Amino acid sequence: MEHDIFTEDFLLPRPLLRAIRSPRPVVLLVDEVDRIEVETEALLLEVLSDWQISVPELGTIVAASPPLVVLTSNNTRELSEALKRRCLFLHMDYPDLERETRIIRTRIPEIEADLADQIARVVRTIRSLDLKKPPSISETLDWARTLLVLGVARVDDAVTRRTLSLLLKYQQDLEKASTTLAGDG
Repeated sequence: MEHDIFTEDFLLPRPLLRAIRSPRPVVLLVDEVDRIEVETEALLLEVLSDWQISVPELGTIVAASPPLVVLTSNNTRELSEALKRRCLFLHMDYPDLERETRIIRTRIPEIEADLADQIARVVRTIRSLDLKKPPSISETLDWARTLLVLGVARVDDAVTRRTLSLLLKYQQDLEKASTTLAGDG
């Protein structure tokens, strides 16, 4: 029975294996690589080093066409030196005020331009604080959607303080931002 189970028929190809097996060049996105398990990082090293994957029961599968691999990281944990050596590092900062406002308006078409601008300005101010985790664009969009549902037409200090937990995920960040907002208000 073991002989029958450890065959191609029972192999569930995941994105890494599909990328390696693709006869055409593909782009493989490994999002938030700093959140993957150490064992998965080791597998990724084999892919990035030799363009192959070793499956003990089946042998080594070599890439027909090496994929273009894009890794993203939020710096949640330090990546191994071996993985970093195989990567070209490109830091992407938060968008400027105008671009973030456009992102909000594009992703939430029903939002008024003035409200989108206010949201982007408040988020930019909060990001300027020394926080453990500044709000991401995704959190900004969640906040904007919530403000719309709440019927908020203007972002003021009171609205910001009441909804701050949508932007910030750590208590120390909430306290720091609340203190700063109270000092400004």
